[in-house]
Amino acid sequence: MKIYTKTGDEGLTSLFGGARISKDDIRIEAYGTVDELNSFTGNLYDKLNIEPVKEILFIIQNKLFNIGSVLATDPNKDFNLPSVNPSDIEKLETQIDEMEKDLEPLRNFILPSGHGVISSTHICRTICRRAERRVVTLSKNAEVDAAIIIYLNRLSDYFFVLARYLAVKYNAPEIIWKNV
Repeated sequence: MKIYTKTGDEGLTSLFGGARISKDDIRIEAYGTVDELNSFTGNLYDKLNIEPVKEILFIIQNKLFNIGSVLATDPNKDFNLPSVNPSDIEKLETQIDEMEKDLEPLRNFILPSGHGVISSTHICRTICRRAERRVVTLSKNAEVDAAIIIYLNRLSDYFFVLARYLAVKYNAPEIIWKNV
């Protein structure tokens, strides 16, 4: 099977289930941004040498794939795809709480730098925030499982705390924002 089909040459693409929509539709923006986040999460995964964190990132990548699949599905079709459960959100919260035990309280704004893995983690955080915004916009025009929005919100928090946690683990400085 060829990878190129030429069916998108006029600016349309197919959702899972067959509906054809414009490639700049908010639904495409939403699941495309989730896919971008998944790619950057994989890039972060590949840079890390902390196995427990890598295990969590692997789970996150699979959840993001599930979310992308749900968002990429024709809303008029019911395929009963796996999405997000309250327990998925609780797992992120548990991870955040565990990492925060090793962190000093945040007293300043910090810049997304200090070490390559820290910067990569902040890239994941900011793409996650954009994905959340795109899904919120989609939810104004179409039905979206509220758990997806909650998961993305909590995931961006996870990435922020993970960046701080990795600064500790990699003995890297947190770079404090200064009004210069």
